[in-house]
Amino acid sequence: MDKMKTAEMIRSGQAILGIEFGSTRIKAVLVDTDNVPIAAGGHDWENRYENNIWTYSMEDVWAGLQDCYGQLKEDVKSRYSVTLTSVGGIGFSGMMHGYLPFDGEGKLLAPFRTWRNTITGQASEKLSEVFQFHIPQRWSIAHLYQAILNGEEHVKDVRFITTLAGYIHWQLTGEKVIGIGEAAGMFPIDSGAKDFDGKMLEQFDELVADQGFPWKLKELLPRVLVAGDCAGTLTEAGARLLDPSGELEAGILLCPPEGDAGTGMAATNSVAVRTGNVSAGTSVFSMAVLEKPLSRPYEEIDMVTTPTGDPVAMVHCNYCTSDLNAWVNLFKVCLEGFGTKVDMNTLFGTLYNKALEGDPDCGGLLAYNYFSGEHITGFEEGRPLFVRKPDSSFGLANFMRVHLFTSLGALKTGMDILTKEEHVRLDKMLGHGGLFKTKGVGQKIMAAAIDTPVFVMETAGEGGAWGMALLASYMKNKEQGETLADYLAQKVFHGEEGESISPDAGDAAGFEEFMVRYKAGLSIERAAVESL
Repeated sequence: MDKMKTAEMIRSGQAILGIEFGSTRIKAVLVDTDNVPIAAGGHDWENRYENNIWTYSMEDVWAGLQDCYGQLKEDVKSRYSVTLTSVGGIGFSGMMHGYLPFDGEGKLLAPFRTWRNTITGQASEKLSEVFQFHIPQRWSIAHLYQAILNGEEHVKDVRFITTLAGYIHWQLTGEKVIGIGEAAGMFPIDSGAKDFDGKMLEQFDELVADQGFPWKLKELLPRVLVAGDCAGTLTEAGARLLDPSGELEAGILLCPPEGDAGTGMAATNSVAVRTGNVSAGTSVFSMAVLEKPLSRPYEEIDMVTTPTGDPVAMVHCNYCTSDLNAWVNLFKVCLEGFGTKVDMNTLFGTLYNKALEGDPDCGGLLAYNYFSGEHITGFEEGRPLFVRKPDSSFGLANFMRVHLFTSLGALKTGMDILTKEEHVRLDKMLGHGGLFKTKGVGQKIMAAAIDTPVFVMETAGEGGAWGMALLASYMKNKEQGETLADYLAQKVFHGEEGESISPDAGDAAGFEEFMVRYKAGLSIERAAVESL
């Protein structure tokens, strides 16, 4: 679409907007009627560790959203000389899971507890036993039950629980709803009913009956919607929250708010059976759409859904590139100390590609990227760690390689359960997120880690905000009876699969050797947690 047509399309309110709250960046993407990104905005932010809780303040949420949207408006103005006043649809996404409890007046009763917290072990274990279904520590229901076990005063006053995406959507539309993929990170889903599991809701109420709470769990949870549903319209107050300038019009349709897992599936065209995707950035998670249920629950595997409610096996790890980025930044500071001006894209590309020159097993080096807990390996706290023996092959190539390998170590632990124990068949995995921005490197190492062809599309860098825009586009533009899988395949990706890298036998064998060292060295990480 040429620039003049794009400008007219924006002016007439046909563009679609997706906004995602990631762990370190809030991003907005505007797409045209062909679902191609035409403008973007962003805002960097960080969580805080306060009173032993990883959290974001609500002031930061709204300031970040408004700045992100403001940056998008500026981008539209500079590119097309158009003031953005309306769009055809909006979708909001956020980090999955967590706990945002509100009273009947809409007052937040406790600081936002994010996915990063590993403070609900007792609740997770008990609920998993009662439901016979693995309840991860990150899930909203685990946070609620842990608050009950802790005797927290606020629980009796709770009248609504939601996630970050659900909260934003509620404030902008007045609708207490949630997309089914995001809902699956709050409480188990019945894929047949496309709703929270009714039996497990009853089991929870029975579990806490002796507490005498004036609520049933179903009353606290948002209403579940699926991709394609209309989830309300932007209110006047909501329009001012998003755009304080007053230029954005009310009445815009919103699709169901989704989690970053669901937007990643949309952004990689991986909502069909035997496909999957890996989102690798600050955290890393894989999603595999299943042909049949797993034989039993696993602590390492979360059962969630696609945005349309189909069952998905999810391996979620708290950390991926955080420690890797810290080391790259150290090299940046070092170079700047010698008076060298550093372009970060060039620095990342150079160091990442250096890793491909390393020994297949990283030359005997070992590292852990745990800033806090990592549930898959049984840690409630973490210490970033680099270890080597005197005779290890210590050089820049192996150093970078081991930090790329360890960024996927916890993920591989979970994926091995799916592929080696449950014999889940995957034809392909699609990669997206910051790990894949350096062409070929993260993709090659990911393929070795999961021993599956990994596809990366040119749109991989667009990430979840683009995926959220696609879900909003599907709501607005789908034809009667058109499935999300068909819409993505035919009207977004047009049969394109992206560039594929198949696993290299030497790299895959080297990763297996590294994992033997990784598992054996967990006692070193444990000692670091206990001693530091």
